[in-house]
Amino acid sequence: MMAKASIPVDLLNPGQVFACLGFMEAAELLCGPTEGRFGYENAQPIAHFCMSVEGTENPVLEILSFLTRAQAEAVAPLDSHLSTAKWDVKTRYRDDPVFPCEALDSPGALPALLTDGVNSIPIEHWADGSNRDNVKFWAGAAGYPGVALARDALDLIRDLGGNELAIAAADPFNVSAPQSSSFRFDWRRDYIPLEVGFSPNEHGNISMVGFPFVELLAAIGMQNARPARINPRDKLNYRYGVSSAMLPTVFVRAVLGGESLGFPTRSFRMRLGWPGQEGQARCILDAQEEPRT
Repeated sequence: MMAKASIPVDLLNPGQVFACLGFMEAAELLCGPTEGRFGYENAQPIAHFCMSVEGTENPVLEILSFLTRAQAEAVAPLDSHLSTAKWDVKTRYRDDPVFPCEALDSPGALPALLTDGVNSIPIEHWADGSNRDNVKFWAGAAGYPGVALARDALDLIRDLGGNELAIAAADPFNVSAPQSSSFRFDWRRDYIPLEVGFSPNEHGNISMVGFPFVELLAAIGMQNARPARINPRDKLNYRYGVSSAMLPTVFVRAVLGGESLGFPTRSFRMRLGWPGQEGQARCILDAQEEPRT
């Protein structure tokens, strides 16, 4: 028996598209083999992401429920001295030599593990030791680690339960909360300063509104796939894709990275900017669909 779920997604919001893959990556670990597709009409940006897993339970609700229970832990190499205790985050030390990258100099770069004590989901894209783009958009002021950003996002959804969680499962990408910092996957809470003398950081009564499920699930979605840089030397322009075909997770990963593989696809160009000093944090400015060829 297959359980199915469908949620709305804005294809011009890259973080939401990445989060759809995050749902699939999470479902592979929590539910079993997963398939997904983007249901859209013509060139409309608003679509529905449809997911199918083995079983009887709503996979979106199962994953959101896991996230409300999960704790974020840092993962450090065997015999490492690195620790995230400074940020009140537990550090878990591996008992084998396996690690996603070479030796790290800072605890701020340690990968994260989301766990409820039974199941676990890794978030490691910023510590990827391969030649893939690590898609790390935040700068980490004062060394603030990615695992702490994950912890902060989890705290924003911790109290969701019952009817609130069921409502969230119908439209998870629009669940919002005041959010001071994030992975910068959802452009709705980001901005580029206009240099006109106003900064939200200087007004304690102003809070930026973020979308914690998008941030968490987009980070999970980057575990095995990444958007593609248009030019290898250009850090501000990327391409990502979606398909209307019902595909297993491995193929959805490839399509997100810009590969068509013969399936019906749509491609989008994501444009980033520097919200502060060039070469540090980046934020998503917009996305536009590329002409079909």
